[in-house]
Amino acid sequence: MSEQQTGRPDEQRAGQPDERRAGRLYGVGLGPGDPALMTLRAAEVIAEADVVAYHSARHGRSIARSIAAEHLRADHIEEALVYPVTTETTDHPGGYRGAMEDFYTEAAARLAVHLDAGRTVAVLAEGDPMFYGSYMHMHKRLADRYPTEVIPGVTSVSAAAARLGTPLAEGEEVLTILPGTLPEEELTARLAATDAAVVMKLGRTFPAVRRAFEASGRLPEARYVERATMAGERLGDLADTDAASVPYFAVAVLPSRIDARPERAPGDGEVAVVGTGPAGPLWLTPETRGALAAADDLVGYTTYLDRVPVRPGQVRHGSDNKVESERAEFALDLARRGRRVAVVSGGDPGVFAMATAVLEVASQEEYADVPVRVLPGVTAANAAAARAGAPLGHDYATVSLSDRLKPWEVIARRLSAAASADLVLALYNPGSRSRTWQVGKARDLLLEHRSPDTPVVLGRDVGGPAESVRTVRLGDLDPDEVDMRTLLIVGSSQTRWGRRGDGTQIVWTPRRYPEG
Repeated sequence: MSEQQTGRPDEQRAGQPDERRAGRLYGVGLGPGDPALMTLRAAEVIAEADVVAYHSARHGRSIARSIAAEHLRADHIEEALVYPVTTETTDHPGGYRGAMEDFYTEAAARLAVHLDAGRTVAVLAEGDPMFYGSYMHMHKRLADRYPTEVIPGVTSVSAAAARLGTPLAEGEEVLTILPGTLPEEELTARLAATDAAVVMKLGRTFPAVRRAFEASGRLPEARYVERATMAGERLGDLADTDAASVPYFAVAVLPSRIDARPERAPGDGEVAVVGTGPAGPLWLTPETRGALAAADDLVGYTTYLDRVPVRPGQVRHGSDNKVESERAEFALDLARRGRRVAVVSGGDPGVFAMATAVLEVASQEEYADVPVRVLPGVTAANAAAARAGAPLGHDYATVSLSDRLKPWEVIARRLSAAASADLVLALYNPGSRSRTWQVGKARDLLLEHRSPDTPVVLGRDVGGPAESVRTVRLGDLDPDEVDMRTLLIVGSSQTRWGRRGDGTQIVWTPRRYPEG
């Protein structure tokens, strides 16, 4: 019989270390469940410990203790740390969190008595002690006061991948570990954005987790693993798993996508037109990340394709910036053959970008049955405005100064109309090597309606390595300082600018407008 510690933990037992010396705390990882997967160091520490502590529910059974049972001695002092609640239903005045905080504090105090008496304390933990485990609550309360060693263990994540017999993450893939207790919308966004994932803590959370997999479009890929390496182990497809049968000790797995792209029939294809934002990965939305990762083919202007990570199995089709209709037709033809295609745009695909070209071609009868989605991105105007402050805080108009697809006379009329309406203006495509006079002409038109002191934000390569954001007076706007990578934001009569205490220049347009 093991010696269960239920009385006075400060009582000395024969052969116990000197009470005047502090004991040593161990967090012992036991692995996923099979005792054979414990490390040699874990078995060694348990065998040499004076006190073995483990968490359990009120029924008193402890999975951690059962894993380590063969290493327990008859003279071990055992400390069963029994959770006061196992769900969030409690009458504790501090609610569930308050009840658990009190429990961890009391449990740590019990272990501290042993440590103060010079005893060595081994706290058992399923999996790895520092990975979603209860040991960490003891560690945070005791490790700064006593000599401590953490013995790592094989996690349930590694065990699940091993039992499925499929790579979990490979090459440059990103693996995301998620607790099933996250809000459903958050789970959906993160599942859509990642390459591979493991969702822990199922049980009662399973219905919401399954819905998140379905909403993110990842359910067909998802696998289910229950009690990996333990008695009662079960493997299967997540889509086929009965929610009523799912215990807490189960995980949902999205394995590596590499070499796992399914064969598609002609009717399975689609086109997603995605916006990469004004620059690199920081500007991507989770939905866009997911569409880019799931695509069989990437189609786009080569400069924008270069922003997207290379993934094994994907085919990239780069082209010049002046063949939008041909690019759209090519993408739709691929989708008609069953390919999932991401057409890549900078910024937002619906703002002077590829969404219009794709939808225009898709409106033709031969492409009527090809699904097309447009996924929004951060616009260049929004990015430049955020860097400058809040110049778009009130009504504004967006105009392209490029006269490649519309006459300058149309542009001039729109500039004059927006300026006379006292709208802030976001000006795209202001200049290029072949278009050098439009900025000066636009400035002169605007000065017919605006004060020369009107602030103008020049945002160049926002989010990129050569980013430059500065503000000048409209009367001082120099066309030679503007190129195709620059976006202009011209303030209204109400737009203000100034410097903060640290010298940072800010521009903002008040939301209130003076009464007429």
